[in-house]
Amino acid sequence: MADSQALTRFAELDRRLVVAVKGIKLLACVSWPANVQRNFLECWRAGRVQLPKVEYATTDYSRTREELEDIFLSADPMHPVGDYLRRTVQSWQIATELLDAVGTPAITEHSIRLFGRPGDRLPGGTVSNIDAARHFIALADELDREITSNDAEYCIPAELLRDELQQRVSEFFNHHKVVVEIDPNLIAKAAAGPTRIRLRSATCFSEYDKHQLLEHEAFVHSLTALNGREQPNLGSLALSSPRVTATQEGLATFAELMSGSIDIGRMKRISLRILAIDKALAGADFIEVFKFFLDSGQTDTDSFTSAMRVFRGAPLTGGCAFTKDTVYLHGLLSVHTFFRWALKHQKLQLCRNLFAGKMALHDVIALEPYFVSGYIAPPLYLPPWVQRASGMAGTLAFSLFANKIRLDRVEAEDLVLGL
Repeated sequence: MADSQALTRFAELDRRLVVAVKGIKLLACVSWPANVQRNFLECWRAGRVQLPKVEYATTDYSRTREELEDIFLSADPMHPVGDYLRRTVQSWQIATELLDAVGTPAITEHSIRLFGRPGDRLPGGTVSNIDAARHFIALADELDREITSNDAEYCIPAELLRDELQQRVSEFFNHHKVVVEIDPNLIAKAAAGPTRIRLRSATCFSEYDKHQLLEHEAFVHSLTALNGREQPNLGSLALSSPRVTATQEGLATFAELMSGSIDIGRMKRISLRILAIDKALAGADFIEVFKFFLDSGQTDTDSFTSAMRVFRGAPLTGGCAFTKDTVYLHGLLSVHTFFRWALKHQKLQLCRNLFAGKMALHDVIALEPYFVSGYIAPPLYLPPWVQRASGMAGTLAFSLFANKIRLDRVEAEDLVLGL
């Protein structure tokens, strides 16, 4: 089959894929309603300790899996676009198996297949997600006293933050309408889709929160979804298939880093979740994980939210977990490594292509010829820090060289004499 015929066929299969997975809402299906948090915290504050009661809706995905299997078998695994489709299909198939298993221990196996586990090794090294998490937590604890005294924050009400973000978002997405709204039923601080960014109500947001939400939710999650919708042939690039989660969350967190929006407290929160997942897998129940976050300095409200993330869709009695939050550090370090590799090999265009839709790092390399040919459209929107190519290159170039310096071999006297 000629390549043009194959590409036409793949576009047809992709359209079928988009239709087939429309009803799969992975995170929505495992998320907890807000009243579960209210009930738990009321009991906790009254001295009554009891596991939350969570019920999950069940859906039959057997027909969806049949369609996905047919698409999988119809896509040529030896062609880069066919391979992309097969990988994506497999990801959605596992997602349906996970949703079939909600509320049972079997969810853990499917979650690990999609998102990995805390003990997984980081790319290009011998350390694991757990090692990285402990490093950032220890560093945050060491710096906490010094930073807290010099970095006081004020509270931004949700309504004010909504208005400020709406102005920035409307100015940026000048070809689409993206609405920022307050959701009283949202437990997470924020959630983003292609046309809507939701904020948790009755919440005190910090200045760091404001910048992080803009860079992470709007300028990556919403941005890649909208760019994916502009694709002429691969509409699936607008969808958050589970297989791209590590790259997408890593890219969004990397955006915080590159824009100067991330803070050490944020790194600690991400890292604590990884240790909490490890504890849950080792047998800790919801109450024990909740107390772990409390002992780590979080409020009872934030501790509930953090523990809830670990047990979404999983039994609360220990030994099980929803492992999605392991991807944040793993993804961040993978994306950071990818950007430095792209600079070293003079392939920064790959970094820009990464924003053309919701892709994994593997995809942006394997599909490079189809960006060149125009089969895959370039991104309509790019985050501000990516638009400033020289600044991005400068930061990465410095990072490439600075990583060669071994801090354990540097003494304070060397630094003083060096100046």
